Amino acid sequence: MLCATSRFLAATALRAQPRGRGPAPRCRRRELHFPGHPELPLCDFLTGQLGRPSVPAGRRAILRRGRMPPAVGGGLAGSELRVRRGRCGSQAARAVGPDVAVEAAARSHKRPAPGSRHFEAAGRWALLALVTLLSFATRFHRLDEPPHICWDETHFGKMGSYYINRTFFFDVHPPLGKMLIGLAGYLSGYDGTFSFQKPGDKYEHHNYMGMRGFCASLGSLLVPFAYLTVLELSKSLPAALLTAALLTFDTGCLTLSQYILLDPILMFFIMAAMLSMVKYNSCADRPFSAPWWFWLSLTGINLAGALGVKFVGLFIIVQVGWNTISDLWHLFGDLSLSLVTVGKHLTARILCLIVLPLALYTATYAVHFMVLNKSGPGDGFFSSAFQARLSGNNLHNASIPEHLAYGSVITVKNLRMAIGYLHSHRHLYPEGVGARQQQVTTYLHKDYNNLWIIKKHNTNSDPLDPSFPVEFVRHGDIIRLEHKETSRNLHSHYHEAPLTRKHYQVTGYGINGTGDSNDFWRIEVVNRKFGNRIKVLRSRIRFIHLVTGCVLGSSGKVLPKWGWEQLEVTCTPYLKETLNSIWNVEDHINPKLPNISLDVLQPSFPEILLESHMVMIRGNNGLKPKDNEFTSKPWHWPINYQGLRFSGINDTDFRVYLLGNPVVWWLNLLSIALYLLSGSIIAVAMQRGARLPPEVEGVLWDTLLRLCAWSLASSSLARGIHAVGIVSLLLGAAYSFYLFHPLAYGMVGPLAQDPRSPMAGLRWLESWDF
Repeated sequence: MLCATSRFLAATALRAQPRGRGPAPRCRRRELHFPGHPELPLCDFLTGQLGRPSVPAGRRAILRRGRMPPAVGGGLAGSELRVRRGRCGSQAARAVGPDVAVEAAARSHKRPAPGSRHFEAAGRWALLALVTLLSFATRFHRLDEPPHICWDETHFGKMGSYYINRTFFFDVHPPLGKMLIGLAGYLSGYDGTFSFQKPGDKYEHHNYMGMRGFCASLGSLLVPFAYLTVLELSKSLPAALLTAALLTFDTGCLTLSQYILLDPILMFFIMAAMLSMVKYNSCADRPFSAPWWFWLSLTGINLAGALGVKFVGLFIIVQVGWNTISDLWHLFGDLSLSLVTVGKHLTARILCLIVLPLALYTATYAVHFMVLNKSGPGDGFFSSAFQARLSGNNLHNASIPEHLAYGSVITVKNLRMAIGYLHSHRHLYPEGVGARQQQVTTYLHKDYNNLWIIKKHNTNSDPLDPSFPVEFVRHGDIIRLEHKETSRNLHSHYHEAPLTRKHYQVTGYGINGTGDSNDFWRIEVVNRKFGNRIKVLRSRIRFIHLVTGCVLGSSGKVLPKWGWEQLEVTCTPYLKETLNSIWNVEDHINPKLPNISLDVLQPSFPEILLESHMVMIRGNNGLKPKDNEFTSKPWHWPINYQGLRFSGINDTDFRVYLLGNPVVWWLNLLSIALYLLSGSIIAVAMQRGARLPPEVEGVLWDTLLRLCAWSLASSSLARGIHAVGIVSLLLGAAYSFYLFHPLAYGMVGPLAQDPRSPMAGLRWLESWDF
């Protein structure tokens, strides 16, 4: 809501200004009057003419700072009128006529005394220091409690440990946030040995405060950033203070800032990008100056930071992009600028807001891959060639037989990202799910149950017998795949697959390798001719079921708990080539064959970068709640309908509950409604002839309080009423924080459903389960 009303008013006002040298038209005959002052038309109120003698319309458009009656709020009021600096200044001057420009130039020499300016600057710095101190105090209070894992600290604390141990892992978010958490832990003395198994595990002697303190520091900076942003937009100290108070006293923002999470890091970069954008907009009258370049470049750096933490950082990129397009469009329409100058502006924004963020974003991945050079739990999400670069992986610096032969023990990996290895285990499909035979799935991690023996379809003789010659597997051969751990054959039949109903079920069948004709598969190398050998890692192969004609593949769907939440394997009757049905041989053991080095297969950095993003995108698309997992609907959060338990579930636990301060959150909803209402009223008033100044800046509640002050009292009392209104909002936010602060700082004792609980009277909605 920051300055949304003022932006609307300013844009409409510029369209409404008369052009030319003639006097500006007065209000239409049916003038709208301001309540409480029937003798004053609304158009005179909106142009700042309350209680002032009539002046020519051209001069009425721009007033020097301080000419508004002091009862409206003083020299820093956001509704005071001024010439806009930068690109709109000349347009505004042309819109109101030359007389105004002459008057503005004459008045520009009348500045406040130096002592007054120094005192005002000192006051602003003091308020900024107070706001920052209060923000840090609220975020660091009881930061060490509870001394155990809370909610998603399980994930992001563990990932910080992975960075310290240089162990590769997979996550659906870009790496910057976790890298910063790991760096904070390393610099504060954490050694990366805590396991972060589950919420509730105590940290004991492990140093977790460095990581929590880092997140709390970034969360604390949100408040001064918001304060400075609103102050720059509105030039109103009351508006900036109100913004800072609403953020400081919000329990939801406070809770997210106190734990080892990505949220405070993401919000920090988003708010920093907004502040930087506002700052470089304020330097529009000094393009290509050092401050202009600094804030423009800093905006690009913060955009890279926001996107590097989570992909939802794209929203601030859209905001800055829209602002940039609007800015360039105005510059293009300014005929006083040459096309060369416009081209320089375009080039500067491309360099600072596109090239610089992309370079920094790419650099975070370069650091990510350089640090995480050891094999870890994320290997299986990536291709075999990617895994070959990880120290400790069985493919790293490995030497294995190049061509596939009968009797080889192999693992078969699906080429679609984040599908994994062909897998089976001793569990059967449940009753009612196809044939009650052994389950076949895909699994993302290295496991002995991923091993298969490749055999001829028409003999049970052991091909590894030294008396038999080596016989290579070729494109078009009919084979059997026998599961090494259970000795059952890969099998398919006309029963429906468990989840994908139009596909056929794939099972493990037979005893000690003896089954039936439904165990036979034709192996094909994609885009190769008959007779070609099959190469490890590099050959893209398909398995065609000989009886049904279907193709072995994975749907990527997650099986229920009876399938251990692994991924469904099916045999699809649709023969279209997709990555779901294309595989490669990764591990290969055959003592009768010579080995080759796999170093030549390591991918380049661009290939690694592209693969990582494909895996993350697929991982994000596959996210879904587990059975019996707590879920909420999208509309719950904006209206503060439901919270989230961060820690503790009963009256003996230390309980932390993520819920926004209802006074603050519901005030936001009210603000949106009032903004739509006030914007509609002002639009109707302007359509009826009310004239607005070239630009009015302020925030909704600051502006509404000024209007209310003038409507309810004379000019001598309006200033006091406005001040009382601002102070009341500040005190209301602070008192609501006093009531609800146990949600963030922790509760012990009876739950709120118990009348003896100190939180019983604060459970305003039944859905709040604290």
